[in-house]
Amino acid sequence: MATAAATSTSETEAEPKAGPTAEGEEDDVKTARTRRKVLSRAVAAATYKAVEPGWDQPEEGVSESDGDEEYAMASSAESSPGEYEWEYDEEEEKNQLEIERLEEQLSINVYDYNCHVDLIRLLRLEGELTKVRMARQKMSEIFPLTEELWLEWLHDEVSMALDGLDREHVYDLFEKAVKDYICPNIWLEYGQYSVGGIGQKGGLEKVRSVFERALSSVGLHMTKGLAIWEAYREFESAIVEAARPIAGFLSPFDWEQTFDSQLEKVHSLFRRQLAIPLYDMEATFAEYEEWSEDPIPESVIQNYNKALQQLESYKPYEEALLQAEAPRLAEYQAYIDFEMKIGDPARVQLIFERALVENCLVPDLWIRYSQYLDRQLKVKDLVLSVHNRAVRNCPWTVALWSRYLLAMERHGVDHRVISVTFEKALSAGFIQATDYVEIWQAYLDYLRRRVDFKQDSSKELEELRSAFTRALEYLKQEVEERFNESGDPSCMIMQNWARIEARLCNNMQKARELWDSIMTKGNAKYANMWLEYYNLERAHGDTQHCRKALHRAVQCTSDYPEHVCEVLLTMERTEGTLEDWDIAVQKTETRLARVNEQRIKAAEKEAALAQQEEEKAEQRKRARAEKKALKKKKKTRGADKRRAEEDDEKEWGDDEEEQPSKRRKVENSTPPAGEAQGLEAETGLFGKSAPVDVDPPSKQKERAAALKRDVPRVPHDSSKDSITVFVSNLPYSMGEPAVTLRPLFEACGEVAEIRPIFSNRGDFRGYCYVEFKEEKSALQALQLDRKTVEGRPMFVSPCVDKSKNPDFKVFRYSTALEKHKLFVSGLPFSCTKEELEEICKAHGTVKDIRLVTNRAGKPKGLAYVEYENESQASQAVLKMDGMTIKDNVIKVAISNPPQRKVPEKPEARKAPGGAMVPRQIYGARGKGRTQLSLLPRALQRPSETAAQAENGPAPQPVVTASAAEAPKMSNADFAKLLLRK
Repeated sequence: MATAAATSTSETEAEPKAGPTAEGEEDDVKTARTRRKVLSRAVAAATYKAVEPGWDQPEEGVSESDGDEEYAMASSAESSPGEYEWEYDEEEEKNQLEIERLEEQLSINVYDYNCHVDLIRLLRLEGELTKVRMARQKMSEIFPLTEELWLEWLHDEVSMALDGLDREHVYDLFEKAVKDYICPNIWLEYGQYSVGGIGQKGGLEKVRSVFERALSSVGLHMTKGLAIWEAYREFESAIVEAARPIAGFLSPFDWEQTFDSQLEKVHSLFRRQLAIPLYDMEATFAEYEEWSEDPIPESVIQNYNKALQQLESYKPYEEALLQAEAPRLAEYQAYIDFEMKIGDPARVQLIFERALVENCLVPDLWIRYSQYLDRQLKVKDLVLSVHNRAVRNCPWTVALWSRYLLAMERHGVDHRVISVTFEKALSAGFIQATDYVEIWQAYLDYLRRRVDFKQDSSKELEELRSAFTRALEYLKQEVEERFNESGDPSCMIMQNWARIEARLCNNMQKARELWDSIMTKGNAKYANMWLEYYNLERAHGDTQHCRKALHRAVQCTSDYPEHVCEVLLTMERTEGTLEDWDIAVQKTETRLARVNEQRIKAAEKEAALAQQEEEKAEQRKRARAEKKALKKKKKTRGADKRRAEEDDEKEWGDDEEEQPSKRRKVENSTPPAGEAQGLEAETGLFGKSAPVDVDPPSKQKERAAALKRDVPRVPHDSSKDSITVFVSNLPYSMGEPAVTLRPLFEACGEVAEIRPIFSNRGDFRGYCYVEFKEEKSALQALQLDRKTVEGRPMFVSPCVDKSKNPDFKVFRYSTALEKHKLFVSGLPFSCTKEELEEICKAHGTVKDIRLVTNRAGKPKGLAYVEYENESQASQAVLKMDGMTIKDNVIKVAISNPPQRKVPEKPEARKAPGGAMVPRQIYGARGKGRTQLSLLPRALQRPSETAAQAENGPAPQPVVTASAAEAPKMSNADFAKLLLRK
């Protein structure tokens, strides 16, 4: 029967029948067989010893140490820390220097996770057993360890365990290991190792206890729970098989009773497992049918069928996890929502634990999990354990610490333990000044709830007051020195202290002293602060102090003085004497008059600044118009003038400065050779050209239309946007864009067509459309964005019809606060990504570095550095800000880009006075290059008589943009002008 079970298990491991066998969780077949062999031999030996202590079986039995050797053989990780030997003393010396450097680094910053890992690795290679044990112990006190780190540690300790005391030490390590994360492999190792001590007193109960706890922890795991169930069954089955040969040592009655009891344990395990939805349930059911000598009860079959139905409902979520890539947060969130709708607490807890294995650095997930436990389960040990693990994983998140303090208070934890936890929170390294204010406020609230205010004085009250004093000093010294701000500009902590003194301690004198201190910290100009103080005096003070506070408020308030004046007059109207009323009226009128005068001056100053801006804008506009007019004068009108200018460079040399694009237009207008000769012959002595035959405008338009028809148009089908990407910022000099780009995009999938865009002259315009056969290829092609092509970063974006989606923007990067990402400025332009990464990785694990470049691919001296978590990023800011790189002093800060300015929509434009600005001033597309006047020539008045040219006729008057900006005229004004003519 045990052989059948082993065969079934081997088949399951080799070829999973019912879906995903996990996220990489299946043990090797050889290891599984070794484990079963260890279980069977250890159980057999222990059974023989229990029945006949003097009996020994040299060939079949195993000693305790033999069992440990078998366990070590079955382990897949390294078993000896000294298995590596360095060939050269130079490498040993190098490692020793690195160990010293890491130890020094940890003495400065004990929260450097990577330093801990590197130190343990080097100590293990050097064979420093005592030091590596101490290093692991220190790290486990600060951080939860991953499954790999725990297994490595456990294997090393098992290989060094010699006696019962060492075994107890290993047991303690296993207990710590299973508390950090949900780890089925560690539970399996724990069960296997405990089998080696089955011969000790209480060994059998210890093994069963370990397996039962393992089932409670991971037995419901859809993909990994099967291994725990099978290992437990193999253990109990091995006891059954080992009990058969010793039937002669017991009476028939005792043996039959013992044997039946053991068989019932195996039956119970089968029935319990078949009632839980797990993968490969069908194989387990078939194994049970083969193993059991009696028919399977109907109730077991019903539970099995029900579990199969449940399995079908869980499969979509498990398959989504299998197909996704780590950390699979979105898939886990959907799975959690599904489990919470069903409402089974054990399964909800399990899926949270599974999600946290891969997302242990996501504070929101910890908050959601702890909130569920606080509100639903309310089990003290479980709740506090999860809160403790949360702050160990994300110590930089103040919300987790605040919730931890509340949970400890809620479950009646000792005051000293809560105080120690608060001190740990202060040293956790928050990245914002406001975080320290929040944790102090949470702790002060806890201390306030401990005080019995019915007593005039108590130890708790004195502790509360000393905590308030310490909080203010801490914010002023520690926080303000680090962040250049206290994090509490409104002095909320002092306000709360003042309320407690006034309302609960009846100590208005202390409250007034606190409010005086609040006002001296820059809050005297705010009306709401004075009114808060006034309300406190109103409730717990006297009228005299209320009046005094309002008089001071009238003099100091600058944001809403009218409101403060109104409150003062209201109080004097109801409670004051005539003299009080007169004084209040006089003070309020004087103050309001002064305020109005200041506001008028400020408005005049603002208007003057606005006028200056308008004048500057007008000057810029006039300068642009004059520049355009000057360009028109210098523009040539044909090939004859261009040749004349070449002969007389002194007079007509300005055209050499024309842009290439304008020169092309002149070349395109060059007449045929025959006409050119005729024109040359007719050129006068002074460079004047004879009249030339010029085509009428209609023919010119036909010729231009023909040129446009010669250039092939590039049609675009908007229905294929999902399989098309838009590629831009390509070099204009690219000879054959389609040929150049095709190999690049074919790596993403089959390319249907590449459509480059050309100008009317046939020049490549720097962008194109790339159409694929499949949508997934287009999505993959977006990963090529910013890839360098012929020295320029190529932009790849989705193909979107802007007329249907005018607000569509393509920006790959977050514009919100990212606490795990740094913004680095002031970098030298020669700094490469590799050089920056070498500097940054000394402070944590660098996930990505992005150097900011312009459209031409040139660096701008800016970079974004993404770390693995917020803690590493905050440490990097402290260490790197102000660092010198290649004679450049860089600035480093947490990435928090400013809000992007959204361009105003045309319909939202308004003039300063509030009226809508007419759209016709600049046209539908804004201010154009040429602001032509639509005023008839007969109505135009030339400003000045143009000077005659030295070598030709006087130029025609040029209409500038300023002419178009003449005052508006009515129809009657136009009629008068015409009549004058």
